[in-house]
Amino acid sequence: MIYSAMKRFNKNTDTDPETHPDTDSRSDNNVLRDPDSECRFELNSMRLMGIFLVILMAVSVLFSVSMVLRDLPVDGVWEPNEARVFEEKLQKVPSSEDDSFQSDDVPKELLDGLLSAEFDKRSCLSRYQSASYHKPSSQKPSSYLISRLRSYEALHKRCGPYTESYNKTLENLKSGHPPESSDCNYLVWISFSGLGNRIVTLASAFLYALLTNRVLLVDPGVDMIDLFCEPFPEVSWFLPSDFPIKKQFDHFDQNSPHCYGRMLKNNSTKSNGLKLPSLAYLHLVHDYDDHDKLFFCNEDQSFLQKVPWLIMKTDNYFIPSLFLIPSFEQELSNLFPKKDTVFHLLGRYLFHPTNPVWGLITRYYHAYLAKADERIGLQIRVFDTVVSPFQHVLDQILACTSKENLLPEIDRQKAIIHPGTQMSKAVLITSLSSGYLQKLRDMYWEHPTATGEVISFYQPSHEEFQQTEKHTHNRKAWAEMYLLSLTDVLVTSSWSTFGYVAQGLGGLKSWILDKPENKTVPNPPCRRVMSMEPCFHAPPFYDCKAKRGIDTGSVVPHVRHCEDMSWGLKLVDLEKEL
Repeated sequence: MIYSAMKRFNKNTDTDPETHPDTDSRSDNNVLRDPDSECRFELNSMRLMGIFLVILMAVSVLFSVSMVLRDLPVDGVWEPNEARVFEEKLQKVPSSEDDSFQSDDVPKELLDGLLSAEFDKRSCLSRYQSASYHKPSSQKPSSYLISRLRSYEALHKRCGPYTESYNKTLENLKSGHPPESSDCNYLVWISFSGLGNRIVTLASAFLYALLTNRVLLVDPGVDMIDLFCEPFPEVSWFLPSDFPIKKQFDHFDQNSPHCYGRMLKNNSTKSNGLKLPSLAYLHLVHDYDDHDKLFFCNEDQSFLQKVPWLIMKTDNYFIPSLFLIPSFEQELSNLFPKKDTVFHLLGRYLFHPTNPVWGLITRYYHAYLAKADERIGLQIRVFDTVVSPFQHVLDQILACTSKENLLPEIDRQKAIIHPGTQMSKAVLITSLSSGYLQKLRDMYWEHPTATGEVISFYQPSHEEFQQTEKHTHNRKAWAEMYLLSLTDVLVTSSWSTFGYVAQGLGGLKSWILDKPENKTVPNPPCRRVMSMEPCFHAPPFYDCKAKRGIDTGSVVPHVRHCEDMSWGLKLVDLEKEL
């Protein structure tokens, strides 16, 4: 049957089926179909199979990519390849405004209004990642502060470096002609002193610029660009390198011809008799004299308001004395209803670590601190020419942490203690010396704790002596300040701006170690600070109206003398003390 059918197929291959119909082809019992039809069927089947395989491969690739992006590490150390994957993920935004923050992209803690939403996503990771490391802040910015920050950003955008207004004002300065009225006046902050001092003074300068409607321009110094992200959108806050008198900054002092204090001295201390200059230098360093300190008087502020360019050099957190100037009083009250939040809010607004520094911070945090039940910061600064660890300082630390129940006692009688539940505490130590780390670690290694708690000690660096002008030193210093701000409990050293910055950024009221005298442990060894605000170490003691000396720590209730420096001034919040 099959053989005869094959013969009929061969015989009729050239026959037109329409003119010579084959009766067998219409038979219901025929086991063979037309070969052309069968061939087309096979080709269609192959096409369908190919399409199916392509779809299957595409689905497989998409699934693999989604798994890679979904499984980015959330609690591991940030290595360069991981950071690259994270940044590539950020780039894949299906919006034309790829480089701007959208509200869903930024942690809500930082969108209480403090930060603008108009920033490049990749240029400064810390700006929006830091919220997941800091404890949520209970100190929210006032709506008025938020409004003024947005207004300042608009001013900075309109008047910042190389804008039309900046170029016009700069040309007038170069010409030496009498100053013309302008919508854009400037405050230039000179990079000066150690990193902790620079941070607190820059916050002071920014607040003064905010109060006087000036544009703040920052002298980059040797490393400011390397350490801090730009805080204002679109236009830089860094002073251009071609600023006419930039090379003279290192030589500015009380004897400089542009020094405001010297102008007053040569004019019998009367600002209203001075010829209005295009530029005035404000010497607010710790060695400033009585004429320089007249900066904090109302009458002098009225005069300085008309000067287009103010150049400021300072190593002081002078904000407490701004609260004593009558013309600023109401504005400051509106900006900061809670007086002890000034540096905390301005610090979180202004100071964001650059990506290289943020890498140091996050890698260390995840490697050593993240998994502890409690994190304790211990900032040790000894103002002595000898860096080696001192026994009396170690004794003071132990007395403080024991008295305030920050660290458990050790049990010298038992070899091992089996607790019901072990709580872990990670102690982050920052010090120029590694000696304190070694002694504390050995003590808690050789003996169990009386409570059964597990205590571990870590120290990121020990530079042995301060190296202010060294890039790597300041990167580490900035990273360590920030790491201290991420702890739950903080112990700091007297007089140290390093500790002031850490407690302010973290929103922490630290225990401060009293400065020891004659190498003996003070009693008490430490005390809780009144507020998280830094101390103004060299305030003026002068009544501008009465023109006589006065105790400026007793003029208003919210400006008090500091815990660690009896003559210093700091801001406190009255409601918290009542």
